[in-house]
Formats: sequence, C-alpha cells, structure tokens
Amino acid sequence: MNGRRPMGALEADVLACLWSSPEPLSPAAVRQALPRPLAYTTVSTILVRLAQKGLVSRQRHGKAFLYAAEVGEADLAARRMHEALGRTDDRRAALSRFVDILTVREANALRKLLADLDAES
Repeated sequence: MNGRRPMGALEADVLACLWSSPEPLSPAAVRQALPRPLAYTTVSTILVRLAQKGLVSRQRHGKAFLYAAEVGEADLAARRMHEALGRTDDRRAALSRFVDILTVREANALRKLLADLDAES
C-alpha cells in the first residue's frame, strides 16, 4: 500500500472541517484545519468535487471562493445508506442484514422512528 488515504476519507475530513465552522471557509482555511497536511491543490480539487456533488456550496469572495457544507453529517450518512441500498437487487435482504448488526439502542431508535412514521400516516 502506498500510504495514501482513499478519496472518500479525504472528502470526509474536508466535510468535517466545514461542519465544524460557523462560516464558509476558503481552501486555505480548510487546509489549515485538516488533521494532516495536504497540498493546496488537493484541497481545492476536493472542494470542487464536493460542490459538483451538491454537498457543499461555493460563493465568490474577491478572487477566491468560500465553501460551506450544504448537508449535515446525518443527511450525508442517510444519503449514502440509501444509495448503497439502491445498488442491491434484494433490498429486503440488505435491510435484514443491516437490522441484524444494529445495537439494541440503535434498533430501539429505529423502532421509534418507524412508529412515529406510522403515526403520521
């Protein structure tokens, strides 16, 4: 292995920086906030890709851009879970396996969410 982190992990680190900031950040500010040093161009590329995916917004600020998260951490996790579910031919089996690995606390939370959903209908 070459010691490089997968792009998904870099995107997660960049999103974590944006989630922790109360205001939009420049690529330089994101770079400084990251737990490990990355090249400025790498950070800029990640931010552009995240913007293309609709996960961050960017606004012009002088000659540069400022970036802000468009989705929260829970929203992103839910989106990724839904996308993963969409990639299987047997959704019922995938959901069953997912439920099998939940902790008791997570299963109880899921039960409550489903009951609340039923009560709304």
